[in-house]
Amino acid sequence: MRTFFDWSPVLLLVVCNAFLMTSCKKDTDVTPSGPTSNGEVNNWVLDNMKTYYFWNDKLPANPDTSLTSDNFFLSLLYDRNNTANVDRDRFSWIQASADDLKASLSGQSKTTGIEYNLYYRDQAKTGVVASIIYVLPGSPGAKAGIKRGDIISKVNGESLTGANYQTLLSGSTDTYTYGFATITNGTLTDNGQTKQVTAVVFQEDPVLLDTTYTIGGKTIGYVIYNQFIPGVYKDGSTDKTYDLKLDNIFGKFKQKGVNELVLDLRYNRGGYVSSSTNLASLIGKNIDASKVYYTQKWNSTVTAANNKSRGAGWDTQNFLTKPTNIGANINRVFVLTTGSTASASELVINGLRPFMTVTTIGTTTVGKNVGSITIYDETGRIKWGIQPITFKSANALGFTDYAGGFTPSVEVKEPSYGMKPFGDVTEPMLSEAIFQISGTRMARRAASTEVPQPILGSSLDHKAGGGNMFSNDNLLNGQH
Repeated sequence: MRTFFDWSPVLLLVVCNAFLMTSCKKDTDVTPSGPTSNGEVNNWVLDNMKTYYFWNDKLPANPDTSLTSDNFFLSLLYDRNNTANVDRDRFSWIQASADDLKASLSGQSKTTGIEYNLYYRDQAKTGVVASIIYVLPGSPGAKAGIKRGDIISKVNGESLTGANYQTLLSGSTDTYTYGFATITNGTLTDNGQTKQVTAVVFQEDPVLLDTTYTIGGKTIGYVIYNQFIPGVYKDGSTDKTYDLKLDNIFGKFKQKGVNELVLDLRYNRGGYVSSSTNLASLIGKNIDASKVYYTQKWNSTVTAANNKSRGAGWDTQNFLTKPTNIGANINRVFVLTTGSTASASELVINGLRPFMTVTTIGTTTVGKNVGSITIYDETGRIKWGIQPITFKSANALGFTDYAGGFTPSVEVKEPSYGMKPFGDVTEPMLSEAIFQISGTRMARRAASTEVPQPILGSSLDHKAGGGNMFSNDNLLNGQH
């Protein structure tokens, strides 16, 4: 068995050690040939959940191992359907291919590169549109000329409706012909324009934009970071390309005398804890490797084993000492957030607050104060991968109570349609951050432009568990 950690920030990569011995032995007991049955897979799932699951004391006494493996896993989750309980398990997930799970956690997937939110286009709630929130640079969507703010109303000649949008947007085909609409005076109209895009296996660069602004005597650094990914995924492992890219970006900020920072995490659902630690260590004021970034609470099984084998401090992650840290030049950081801001992103917010003022601008975050590990069968016999919640996090002051999300310091709702390009100083959320920093309004602040219909969903829901990410790569292998 190999474990990976996912809870919003972290890498993942762990081999068997002392407290993994039981599960590892079960893997080697299985002959690595022939198909697996639901029962065999489910027993493997249950064994691992008994060891690592945060709520292992609340597992059902007699789970039905005859269920399909996905439904069996869901049947184990603590209070999953009780929406009144904010501390229930909302985040554990299972995936039929462990290889696909590991790749997606590192930003690699088959994609057109287009990310969107879905809305009803009419009061009758029949028609649906996909409002493009961003397009990955270099992706098929970007090469086709699709951009943030575009509105997709048709796929392969069919208008999107509440009945067909899931099938059309996530069909079995890799090639899509998108039809577009424009909005005029609040009315959406199909414009007859089409663009064809073919999905490919694509490695996402999580840094969408970095730049600086000089406004009102302030030098403002701005970076959009969409997933906590340390580097490029290849041949089963991940390098440090993107962590190093962030180091270089903050090195440029430091050289340019940046004295205010806007960190855009509005679409960041999480990722590797190691990358979260790296980013926070580039920002924090008066921090170094002696200061606590976060601590973790695991179940009694893991806690007892690690207390014995690893001693005090195994559940604590300190900051890193980074030469490109800009904390000496800033007293605060402004973080842009939405309902898609989760996990590792929230860890950064919570972890920095004991050391500096963190002002959030946007809407309330997801509220993922728990983390998980990726578990898969190293023999390859069992193809499934599971991402169970295994611990709860707290900052250096012990604060952990944000299961309801972080309410914004300044509320700004992102427009549903016609969004301005990233980096445009009149874009509502960036504009508000600049005003909070400099007192200068770059654009008139309008009333909410949210459409009256609720959001149906987002393509981000399919990214590496859709907000279920909070990965921790450095606990079981003893790295701190």
